[in-house]
Amino acid sequence: MSLRAYFENARGLGVLATSDAAGKVDAALYARPHFLAEGDDEVSLIMADRLSHENLQSNPHAAYLFVEQGEGYVGKRLFLVKVREETDRDKIDALRRRALPPECECDDSENRYLVHFRVEGVRPLVGGE
Repeated sequence: MSLRAYFENARGLGVLATSDAAGKVDAALYARPHFLAEGDDEVSLIMADRLSHENLQSNPHAAYLFVEQGEGYVGKRLFLVKVREETDRDKIDALRRRALPPECECDDSENRYLVHFRVEGVRPLVGGE
């Protein structure tokens, strides 16, 4: 199954891990990635102007961990490298899949980014290849 098909159908919890240039790590909850390009080699995430986005300015590497809803330890780990970002608010709003809880919402004055990543590797949630 392609990554695109997997993430279109899977439900669960996503976590994006980033680190700054000095290696100080951050992890934050994120929605399922968007697939805007052809194929499975690029994913996009909507990001607020917060620590995860700040870290990507000095270190483009990130890891996205997805845990499927349900019993057991099923999911995917994606190893990512930032390739570009956009700030088109209309495009970002059109991509949003659902309303966020108030504690996750951005202030209207806060910048949002559509950040595109190259997928460098994919592994199951638990174990190796």
